[in-house]
Amino acid sequence: MRYIVTGGAGFIGSNLAGQLAHDGHDIVIIDDLSSGRRENIDHILDHPGVAFVEGSITDLPLLIDACAGADGIFHQGAIASVPRSVVDPTRTNEVNVGGTLNVFWAAKECGVPAVVMASTSAIYGDDPVFPKRETMVPTPLSPYAVSKLAGEYYGKVFTDLYGVRTVFLRYFNVYGPRQDPNSEYAAVIPKFITRLLGDNPPIIYGDGEQTRDFISVADVVRANILAMESDASGIFNVAGGRRISLNQLAAILAEVVGVNHRPVYEPPRPGDVRDSLAEITRAEEAFGFSPRRTLEEGLRETVAWFRDSGR
Repeated sequence: MRYIVTGGAGFIGSNLAGQLAHDGHDIVIIDDLSSGRRENIDHILDHPGVAFVEGSITDLPLLIDACAGADGIFHQGAIASVPRSVVDPTRTNEVNVGGTLNVFWAAKECGVPAVVMASTSAIYGDDPVFPKRETMVPTPLSPYAVSKLAGEYYGKVFTDLYGVRTVFLRYFNVYGPRQDPNSEYAAVIPKFITRLLGDNPPIIYGDGEQTRDFISVADVVRANILAMESDASGIFNVAGGRRISLNQLAAILAEVVGVNHRPVYEPPRPGDVRDSLAEITRAEEAFGFSPRRTLEEGLRETVAWFRDSGR
């Protein structure tokens, strides 16, 4: 197959591109390197079927040119940060809404049959009902969550009007190799790991009793590929199906790293969701996805990668 991977030099996108290349597919990686890293894909650029286009999903002519003859688009490109969206909602909207509309339009114009898109559990907001089900009424708390919800609505319209099959994977808390710990807006696990490896205590925003549903990037990659290879469409949670507090996470990682540091607590950040837990049976029924890695296995693998990479 010939696949497009937007945001393919980023954390999830590069892991996905690597697996697709390993499986023998031809792939075109599109990334403007604003948050993605060229080094994340250097190891696959010498594959004969892999091409890299440095550019933005806000560039519609570039997308139409790249998508000609493609069998599917994995749309991972986005400004994927709640805090950054609070600081700069206009830019988040430009990339996540305008760029996503461009991706769908390019698919329609080029006759690409399917788009599998990264969405987010942030769409559920702080609805007190658990676990989160795809049928729940969205209650987004941040411009980032609004932008992803708009992308889902656009996708349904493109399916109904133009026949482009669209799949939206609502990622919960993804972690694993190649996740960037250096950004001000980095996710919690890489930040915890790098501080612990540097013999520093992890920083928790809030009391640490907020909970998350973590899933390894390897499982997320598998969910994307299964969704693309199926005939499914619509919205699907992609998560571990288990909830853990940040205090528990910090304790597990301290044990894995082999240090004894208690967290430092700072005020909560605006837009952050308090608790998260997914119902994941819909994805299993539609395209056979269920997570394979336990959190403990995934964390040990991730710590080992950070140690080896020197990040």
